[in-house]
Amino acid sequence: MGLLGALTLAAGVLAGPAAAAGTTPPAEFGTDWHDPLTAAPPVERPPTRSCEVTLAEAQFRDFTPYRGNYTPPAACGRSDWAQVVLRLDGKVKGRQYDRLGNLTLGGVEILRTSTPEPSPDGIEWSVEKDVSAYRDTLGRPQPVEMLIGNVVDDTYTGVIDVKVTLTFYAAEGRTPPADAPDLVLPLTTPAVTTPRNTERLLAEVYATGSGGGCEEYWYLTVPDAAPYSCKAADGPYREVRISVDGQLAGLAAPFPTVWTGGWSNPFLWYVTPGPRAFDVQPLRYDLTPYAALLNDGRPHRIEVSVAGVPAGQSGWSTPANLLLWQDHGRPVVTGALTRHEEGAPEGGTHWTPAPAPGAEHRLDTEGGHRLIVTGHLDTSHGRVTTTVTRAVRATSAHRWTEGEDRDALTASWSDEESVTRGATTTRTQRAYTMDGETTLGAADRLRTVLSLGDRADTVTLRGGREIDRTRLDDRYTGDASYTANVPREQRHAVGTTTARYRLYGATAGDGCYDRTVGTAQGAVTVDRRRC
Repeated sequence: MGLLGALTLAAGVLAGPAAAAGTTPPAEFGTDWHDPLTAAPPVERPPTRSCEVTLAEAQFRDFTPYRGNYTPPAACGRSDWAQVVLRLDGKVKGRQYDRLGNLTLGGVEILRTSTPEPSPDGIEWSVEKDVSAYRDTLGRPQPVEMLIGNVVDDTYTGVIDVKVTLTFYAAEGRTPPADAPDLVLPLTTPAVTTPRNTERLLAEVYATGSGGGCEEYWYLTVPDAAPYSCKAADGPYREVRISVDGQLAGLAAPFPTVWTGGWSNPFLWYVTPGPRAFDVQPLRYDLTPYAALLNDGRPHRIEVSVAGVPAGQSGWSTPANLLLWQDHGRPVVTGALTRHEEGAPEGGTHWTPAPAPGAEHRLDTEGGHRLIVTGHLDTSHGRVTTTVTRAVRATSAHRWTEGEDRDALTASWSDEESVTRGATTTRTQRAYTMDGETTLGAADRLRTVLSLGDRADTVTLRGGREIDRTRLDDRYTGDASYTANVPREQRHAVGTTTARYRLYGATAGDGCYDRTVGTAQGAVTVDRRRC
């Protein structure tokens, strides 16, 4: 049984009674477990007057979206808030798969999330996100749409019940976020007309491979010639690209999100989801070098694509927003795109067939791509030149036996970006890792051992001198097993997980955040903070 073969077991099953951190866990999973939680830090909030607005409240049973209307609160100011925090509170019980959800406001996607799988007795969870960057959208009445596509029938009984609120914190002498854009445009059609005085332009893309098909496990796909259950003509290399009028304008490595039914073993995720599973973070692209081209007042085509997906195959969702900053001292900002250097995509795959029955097949994959773009703008505060350099690379070794009773992957992705705007340079080095193996052994005992890593180092220089540095290190490890192909009460599931989230720098509040959450058989056994 491979990683995809056991998906029918990914609905909520056994668990034991929840335990407080440090107590003795149950011997195996039972019918209840601790509510899901992550080791990530809560959103920091200012100590000012606040106003709360309910954005959505719905029960999702099918693929009918929730639709409503939003009105900004008058009591906490008008778009000059110190901060805006979104909170999703959810609950579900029974049996259900993991589901993907999104929330849009005026067509602008402000949250993409997935759900945990429930216990028969029911679970509750929450997700928080700082949405201050969408101040422009939040400042006006808007239509609201939310969907967590779900199926409820005699087998899958879990109705997903959610409430989403926004809490606005009044400025009260505090300066609103300086980096909030003046305008946010949803990229709902390829043809876009931007304000003629745009002086900075970012795109954000909520890219997810999902939907239950092979692109949910894109990092495991193999070329057509290799004997494996998920095929892709060019193998597992993926790259999320954005183009302007047909010219490549940005590239990024997709994050290898593992949803809460992933790797054939929901017992890995009942309490601690993998990195980013509850808060899908958008890929960001600095398109400022293209601002002069876009400032001509005519519509231009801005399109997102995923390289490596077989032609005509679905499985990826790529909703996008444009974030624009305007020059309020000049109605039209002119300039030019002066440099565009795209390296040829590198890499390929090499399949080594199993040398004998029972031995492993192996697929080695490498890939990479590089782009450098420069442009200048003549603004009301002088000429500003922006250079963006982006380089992505991926390597993986996928090993499996005939029938996929043993299925293993060791993979790493890097995404390095440098943005120089005037005298300021920001460099970010992102690294994602995945190392895991699923085996189906004697008596149909299925075991998954998996580790995941999400790291990013960012340094900002001005005039060649370092003025800021942040470091993120989010790591997950898990080991879970159960007896497959038997009724739930006979699965005798066990599993341990550890999630450690470390953040250093200005974004960590007091400069340091370090929390470890450990679980065993659905009980929290460790909840330790080091900073």
